[in-house]
Amino acid sequence: MKKRKIKVFDTTLRDGEQSPGASMSVTQKLEFALMLEDLGVDRIEAGFPVSSEVQFKAVEEISKKVKKSTIVSLARCVHNDIESANEAMKHAKDRMLHLFIATSPIHRKYKLGMSKKEILKRIGESIRYAKYYFDNIEFSPEDATRTERDFLYEVIEVAIANGATTINIPDTVGYSVPEEFEELIKSIIRNVPRVSEIDLSVHCHNDLGLAVANSLAAISAGATQVEVTVNGIGERAGNCSLEELVMAINIRKDYLPFKTRIKTKKLYKASKLLESLTGLIIARNKPIVGENAFLHEAGIHQHGVINNRKTYEIIRPEDIGRDPEHLVLGRHSGKHSFREKLKYYNLKLTKEQFEKAFSKFQKIADKKKEVSDDDILIIVANVLGQYPNGYRLEYFDVKTGNKIYPSATVKIKKGETKMVSSSTGNGPIEAVFNAIDSAIGLKAKLKDFVVSGVGAGRDAQGQVKVVINVEGNNYVGRGNSTDIIEASANAYINAINRYNFSMEAANLIKKQNSKKEKRVS
Repeated sequence: MKKRKIKVFDTTLRDGEQSPGASMSVTQKLEFALMLEDLGVDRIEAGFPVSSEVQFKAVEEISKKVKKSTIVSLARCVHNDIESANEAMKHAKDRMLHLFIATSPIHRKYKLGMSKKEILKRIGESIRYAKYYFDNIEFSPEDATRTERDFLYEVIEVAIANGATTINIPDTVGYSVPEEFEELIKSIIRNVPRVSEIDLSVHCHNDLGLAVANSLAAISAGATQVEVTVNGIGERAGNCSLEELVMAINIRKDYLPFKTRIKTKKLYKASKLLESLTGLIIARNKPIVGENAFLHEAGIHQHGVINNRKTYEIIRPEDIGRDPEHLVLGRHSGKHSFREKLKYYNLKLTKEQFEKAFSKFQKIADKKKEVSDDDILIIVANVLGQYPNGYRLEYFDVKTGNKIYPSATVKIKKGETKMVSSSTGNGPIEAVFNAIDSAIGLKAKLKDFVVSGVGAGRDAQGQVKVVINVEGNNYVGRGNSTDIIEASANAYINAINRYNFSMEAANLIKKQNSKKEKRVS
């Protein structure tokens, strides 16, 4: 049976990054985009340029460096969004605009305040305007699965008539079940004849745990593209998981006569890199890439696996890159070995970034017998997430115990300026955070504090993620160390640096807009 090619549209860097706490720096997003390119993704949705300076810069940098995948930018049906996407992707070798507007009754009434006629007019005008800049345009009727069928067909017809080259059907709130979604795709193909001229895509959310099942049902019905994220991250319960979808296609070739460009032996690397960059730790029982996916505890299972792994494993660990030639690094490992490990994960650092990462590796190697791959990925993630002109922790001293009130002293450095302050708290970490606030002169409200272990054993690193609120906005910070207090302090400072960067970017935008207004006047 001839296999039909399915395009993989990855939105980890756009919809995936909208997961609470999953935001990445520009350099982190670029590194992951390069991983996606190496993985074989057809289209990479790099971000939403008009939404922030960081988003714009990330899309711009990714457009410069990625050459083998199509770069996609999200835009509302608004001229300014389209212009921003065009500017951000001006260096892209191959690019596509992703336009969207909501179409369901509940969105029309409560979000847009627009009639069907107004929405159809906006779609036509926006796509025609976008055609001045883009040859390749994807259009999404947001909340398509809760949109009246006749109106949905009309929306799609208008989009294609005005120049859309891909139509995406989003199950925006994860409402559909597989049989229903399959029938919807078939009905679109039956009722909109021109759909055969373009790509028909699907974007499924996982609110009912059915994103992968719905996506498989859709391609069985005739969809030619699937929108996914690595590790299934995304808004609320996430999106269709790239690794689960691809491996389902690969393993069930007898039932799913499809193929993709994805290099499955790089799936595990991509999963672990994303976990390190975002700090979103995947569940141990996560299919394909979870730590328990190839572990067997029950005696009868162990006996079967010892005799023949196929008794309880339908996927070989090496098929997704989980059984590589293992290069163990430690205190005696040099730059060559460290560079080889980075190469294995397709991490391309600048000379300055490499030196910083290697220096951190050496410090950790002095404290641990072996430095795991997870340790190294965390080191690189933190180096990529640093702000060169931001605050740095130079020194901290904590006094704590069950009979004394915890206190901390910190020395913070920014450029050539050094700040020293002391404070107390209900515990040693709160004392450190209060001392940092006092030194910097910023009062942030701690919204979330998560500690997770990296690797195993007493000498394992601790990874800390914090969310702080400053002036009504949340900022995420991450830090790691074999000392959990140091990891916490670095995560807190990283979040403050993210806040400062966003403020600097906002001021820059104001200045640029002010100059434009003066030129116009």
